[in-house]
Amino acid sequence: MKKLLLLFFVMISFSAFAEKAPFFTNVYDFLPAPGQFVNTIPAYKAGDTKADILSRVEELICGRYEEDDWGDIVMNYNPGMVSLGSFGGYVVVGFDHPVVNVKGEYDFQIFGNGFFSTGSVGSGSSEPGIVMVSYDANGNGIPDDAWYELAGSEYNSPKTQHNFTITYYKPDENKVKTPDPVNKSIIDNTYIRWTSNDVNPDSVSGYVSKNSFHAQSYWPQWSEGETLTFSGTKLCNNAIDVSGQGVGWNQFCKDWGYVDNRPDFDPYSGTSYDPESMNRGFKIDWAVDAGGVPVNLPMVHFIKVYNAMNQTCGWLGETSTEVGGGIDFHPQAEAPTVVVGDVDGNGTKDVSDVTSLINIILGEKPAGYNPVAIDVDSNGAVDVSDVTALINMILE
Repeated sequence: MKKLLLLFFVMISFSAFAEKAPFFTNVYDFLPAPGQFVNTIPAYKAGDTKADILSRVEELICGRYEEDDWGDIVMNYNPGMVSLGSFGGYVVVGFDHPVVNVKGEYDFQIFGNGFFSTGSVGSGSSEPGIVMVSYDANGNGIPDDAWYELAGSEYNSPKTQHNFTITYYKPDENKVKTPDPVNKSIIDNTYIRWTSNDVNPDSVSGYVSKNSFHAQSYWPQWSEGETLTFSGTKLCNNAIDVSGQGVGWNQFCKDWGYVDNRPDFDPYSGTSYDPESMNRGFKIDWAVDAGGVPVNLPMVHFIKVYNAMNQTCGWLGETSTEVGGGIDFHPQAEAPTVVVGDVDGNGTKDVSDVTSLINIILGEKPAGYNPVAIDVDSNGAVDVSDVTALINMILE
């Protein structure tokens, strides 16, 4: 009885905080590209289906309230970690509520395991993953609407390749291995072949190598088919062999806007790093559409993280983004009402919205347009009928 009363009072103390859980609560999809931690985090068991794997991923990166050793209810928002494998591997997650775009503030955080080398800020282990967000426009509760990239510091860099596509080919696990003549820990340099649409000679094709530290298959065993294809934005390589002998690798961080890129700012615990040198989190304000035009999203329902690096670092193996949970910085923020027809996002429907909508239909999207308000007649397409519907709304 005493324990029940204690639990009751502890839950009351959490009531304001727990109205909307501040941590990930749902995993909608997960598909890693080939990599040395695939089939181990999360662990694959013979006969597992995709549903089994998704359940395991939820256990690892979705938060929960649980009882500690003293009987107190505590928040565990970062219970474990998953690896996304090589370029393109991804996970799609969400909260039990939409994440509201609070203008001028960081909206959410996604944890990785990036760190700086001792005495150094900027170099160490950085495996940047790109974040994409989606608004549930059709209201069906699944991530099948348009995705918008959160444009990080490298988005407009000439070294960044947009619309990069890579295809991996399922390996013959029994083929004769091709060990690396220098790095003895690499037991197969030609393990999993890949090809891409890159124009750079060193990135057109290659292999995911296999090392002696991870003997399991690097191919996701629950996936079907003989190939895996991923597309997205590829960041330039960030690793340097500081030893000159292939054994001492430093991965230099990008400035901002990526998962597993820097040590993470965590508002719920102390840190030994200067907050200004850390990954401060992510702003929905950074969202751009497929053409790179900034958009004004009032809130998002789904978040996707994928590995943005196509890089191998000798015995360290492929650069692979890790994801270890996430939090909403303002979970109790009230979800705004989306005003259909408010194309420019200024809170009203007027002639400027008609002009903006016409420009969008003509392929001249204005920066900061609201993509979730442009299908005025809700028929799934944006065309002249939406202009007519918007004019009628204004004239009512």
